[in-house]
Amino acid sequence: MRFMMLMYPGIDTNAESWEPSAEDVAAMTRYNEELTKAGVLLSLDGLRPPADGARVSFSGGTPTVTDGPFAEAKEVVGGYWLIQASSKEDAVEWASRCPGADGDFIEVRRVFEMEDFPEDVQEAGQLSERPPEQT
Repeated sequence: MRFMMLMYPGIDTNAESWEPSAEDVAAMTRYNEELTKAGVLLSLDGLRPPADGARVSFSGGTPTVTDGPFAEAKEVVGGYWLIQASSKEDAVEWASRCPGADGDFIEVRRVFEMEDFPEDVQEAGQLSERPPEQT
């Protein structure tokens, strides 16, 4: 099973700098190396602050783009890990080992696999994988 671990740093979402200290980076690097050595890490990245981002929202089929920062945001994703784990409990155990600071939290969510869906949904998902029909 794959799990996404989403890091929500306990920092001011409107802060001008999101740069971590060298000590924080060293601790996180050790944690990431532990995930790698255990063979569970599939992917990871840190994210730039919301001020550098944009939101695309949809209404009536029309996209609307809003550049960051987002005034209503109280919690923002600061980064993620995608891991392979045998169970939710195993994924939560890995998240618990993270060297988080006061106010940080990690949300652990299982990734949908195609086989989790009913057959008709699986078939619909495979449409884009089929080669084009010959005419």
